[in-house]
Amino acid sequence: MSGPQRVKFYQTGTFTVGNRLLDVSVRSVQSDRSRNNSLNSGHRACQGCGEALGARYALDAAMRAVNGKLVVANATGCLEVFSTPYPESSWRVAWLHSLFANAAAVGTGMAAAMRVKGRHDVRVIAQGGDGGTVDIGFACLSGMFERNDDVLYICYDNEAYMNTGVQRSSATPAAARTATTPAVGDQPGNVFGQGKNVPLIAMAHGIPYVATASVCDLRDLEYKVEKAMGFHGARYLHVHVPCPLGWGCDTGDTLKVARLAAESGLFPIFEAEYGEITGRRAIRKRVPVDDYLRMQSRFAHLFKGRGDPARVAMIQAIADRNIRRFGLVSEGAPA
Repeated sequence: MSGPQRVKFYQTGTFTVGNRLLDVSVRSVQSDRSRNNSLNSGHRACQGCGEALGARYALDAAMRAVNGKLVVANATGCLEVFSTPYPESSWRVAWLHSLFANAAAVGTGMAAAMRVKGRHDVRVIAQGGDGGTVDIGFACLSGMFERNDDVLYICYDNEAYMNTGVQRSSATPAAARTATTPAVGDQPGNVFGQGKNVPLIAMAHGIPYVATASVCDLRDLEYKVEKAMGFHGARYLHVHVPCPLGWGCDTGDTLKVARLAAESGLFPIFEAEYGEITGRRAIRKRVPVDDYLRMQSRFAHLFKGRGDPARVAMIQAIADRNIRRFGLVSEGAPA
């Protein structure tokens, strides 16, 4: 693909947009009969799992970009557990289960092995959830960036340790209820001012390509994976993937919740090359953070009784800052 498509895809995964038949060259990877089905049916993800959806689209796009010559290292976590219950597997790629902490290092080793074997045509992806990326595997990830190893690392961010009981991670948003940040006391939920922004940290390493994406825009996700595979060196893709179980939202609302995160500004979608922002997904219809928060029981304590307007306003301020920082809304556009 030469660039992101400007059309509105009402039926993602089909041959059409609206009532118009698309040219083969611009069809979604998932609408292609020859797609790889990298994460195949039979896995045990929860109903409405954003991570399963994101991984399927991301890896199928990568497989198309490199003509099927791909190897994958997968950190321990939800994605590994639900896709490989022993002795079964839903993966149709060369796939290796790493430890929680070292998927980036294992990916580096894979890339080095391919280089020694002279297999420069075989590309490497390392992937994991936010727990294995933002917390436990952070040192290995930073090392991969610093060395500029030829690996694309994909983080599927569902904002907590979902596999082990919904404990807080460094990607858990402020005020969210988790098993380790209960909705009790004067300041219920996760503490404000904690956590880390790994896309910005990746940019600070000056690596060739960094991007964020969301399952609310699967065409954008496919485009960014294919673009990332066109670079050599370290690359990082941070994908927002709602978890209905951990977030307490309806299983049929995964894409709607993801879209509200992007349209409110709480999850900015952008891309950068060598530390400089080169593109962004503009907000089409800006919404208040309330619309996003109210759909999830992990934020229910903010709206019970008289509610907690002061802390909701603090979350709105976070979204407003993202919008200013990344230029997500044009000047003069209605708030």
